[in-house]
Amino acid sequence: MTIDMSQFYQVFFDEADELLAEMEKLLLAIDVTDPDSEDLNAIFRAAHSIKGGAATFGFSDITEVTHTLESLLDRIRKGEMALTPDHVDAFLVSKDVLTMLMGGHHHGTAVDEPAVASVSTRLAALSNGTAAVAAPAAAPVPAPAAIEAPPADTPPAADADGNFHIRIELPDVPQRDVDALATELGLLGTITQEVLADKRAVFTLVTRESQDDIVAICSFVLDPDDLKITHTAASAPASAPVAAAAEVAPAVETAPAVEAVPAAPAASLPTEARNPGRRATDKEASSQESSSIRVGVEKVDQLINLVGELVITQAMIEQRILALDPLIHERLLNSANQLARNTRDLQEAVMSIRMMPMDYVFSRFPRMVRDLATKLGKKVEIITRGAATELDKGLIERIVDPLTHLVRNSVDHGIEMPDKRRTAGKSETGKLTLSAAHQGGNIVIEVTDDGGGLNRERILAKAMQQGLNVSESMPDNDVWQLIFAPGFSTAEIVTDVSGRGVGMDVVKRNISAMGGTVEIRSTPGSGSTISISLPLTLAILDGMSVKVGEEVYILPLGYVVESLQPEAIDVKEIAGQGKVVKVREEYLPLIMLFELFDIEPQHVNPANGIIVILEADGKKAALLVDGLVGQQQVVVKNLESNFRKVPGISGATILGDGGVSLILDVSALLR
Repeated sequence: MTIDMSQFYQVFFDEADELLAEMEKLLLAIDVTDPDSEDLNAIFRAAHSIKGGAATFGFSDITEVTHTLESLLDRIRKGEMALTPDHVDAFLVSKDVLTMLMGGHHHGTAVDEPAVASVSTRLAALSNGTAAVAAPAAAPVPAPAAIEAPPADTPPAADADGNFHIRIELPDVPQRDVDALATELGLLGTITQEVLADKRAVFTLVTRESQDDIVAICSFVLDPDDLKITHTAASAPASAPVAAAAEVAPAVETAPAVEAVPAAPAASLPTEARNPGRRATDKEASSQESSSIRVGVEKVDQLINLVGELVITQAMIEQRILALDPLIHERLLNSANQLARNTRDLQEAVMSIRMMPMDYVFSRFPRMVRDLATKLGKKVEIITRGAATELDKGLIERIVDPLTHLVRNSVDHGIEMPDKRRTAGKSETGKLTLSAAHQGGNIVIEVTDDGGGLNRERILAKAMQQGLNVSESMPDNDVWQLIFAPGFSTAEIVTDVSGRGVGMDVVKRNISAMGGTVEIRSTPGSGSTISISLPLTLAILDGMSVKVGEEVYILPLGYVVESLQPEAIDVKEIAGQGKVVKVREEYLPLIMLFELFDIEPQHVNPANGIIVILEADGKKAALLVDGLVGQQQVVVKNLESNFRKVPGISGATILGDGGVSLILDVSALLR
């Protein structure tokens, strides 16, 4: 029977993306002078897993690159070669090339073949380099000639072709795990399988790979401690190089420093001795893997939509039972209250499924900052805080571009050159901090640098040059907001990094579209902080219901400051510019909602109606309505996909009586 392997492609690409992201994260954090062995092993395992998957699906170009990468990583993790910055740079470039190759196979995007050939040549050259590292004094690497041959009664380690014959006894595991291991181990050489009397499977593997590779593959399926690995006899000639036996020995750095000893088979050592710390790490990884499942986004969205419908139905039931006598229908009312509590809990649980940690966003910036700082000749250290803070997946995807602009601006405009920082008494290395934290029903994301801060005089001069309405007496907060004006840039030279005046206005527009706000704090000589406040999710929001005529509208509660009934004397009309209302010595523009939407209102005179004070993007306005209906949580429905885009409206919801209510776009109304 032929199996269609294409059905497993998506799983491979998803897992490969995760492995490449983890590899990049480890490479950026690794200490070149004293690399952690577990980090090196984790990077090696990532490359090895990608190679195995690519070989399974016949992606030979990915297999070739990862094989060369894996060989170099193997030498470094075994202590045969010292890790250098050149290695890290080559590994990062390899990651980019592998991502490109994945895109070519997955989405059919163009592949830069010269870049692929270049990185393969670069890895091969580094792998064949003669700059071998001297082992630490406490554990020198013994020269091959100093290794004595095994005793006469020890089975030969390799046959005439240099292959090892290894017997692998599995514990009692499901057949699917046996099949998976057979496929993976088959990539290392020739494998045969037999079944013992107790139904346990036994593999005999003929391979040139090391035993660590075998254990690494098996550890993805079962606990290495449950394996029994032994060497079977192989007809190796007497003249076979003894050094070959060292290939299946434990890592050379564990060899005694005093004298050379016979190389014992690695299988005779406990797993902890072969690779300290691996057992705990693998068990933890296995536990994490078994406690999660991969589900398509469309299924999650469908579940959220169904829960939204349930919330609406529950609100309808609640409205219907309000007309019932509480004494006669006490049990029904109690059951309805219990249903309301359960619906609320279910809604919160389902919404949490869409929540993703901010690390999903933050993890892509260390590499970008490293490359950009190198290009600009600067030294920048990136620090992340609150990476575990969760945000709705829809917002996570939309916040990436605005944050990218802000991070690039901080590196380019904010942080000074090393010599300038040194002159100012600062460290040559600037600090860029990304942080995320929950505040009430919002998440606050901040981009902070310890650079020179915003230059008030330069911003005002540039604003005047561009004809913006500014004055020297403007408060700092208003001056800082000028950088979000379309086409605004203080860069002296136009480069491929900045200077064209695009980006910051898009940042603010995109964040406003998500119901968020942007604030800037800056101190000359000490740096700047750009703070973004966003709702945790756009699927459900807390709103205030207001009535205009016979229509009910929803105002997102985050924009509402207060509501009041004005005195007639506080309402003024400005010729040709509409009306304003005086609220505590401050005149606010008055938005007549019934005029905007052509509705017959109950009250035309503001003194007879209610005004709701709204604030968005640092601006305030008063909205005239006939009355307040109440505060409630509403399920947001996309109006554009179900009808069309309507100016001043951001979405719609279904009320408890079954009627449709429109959600007002406060930012658009104020603009």
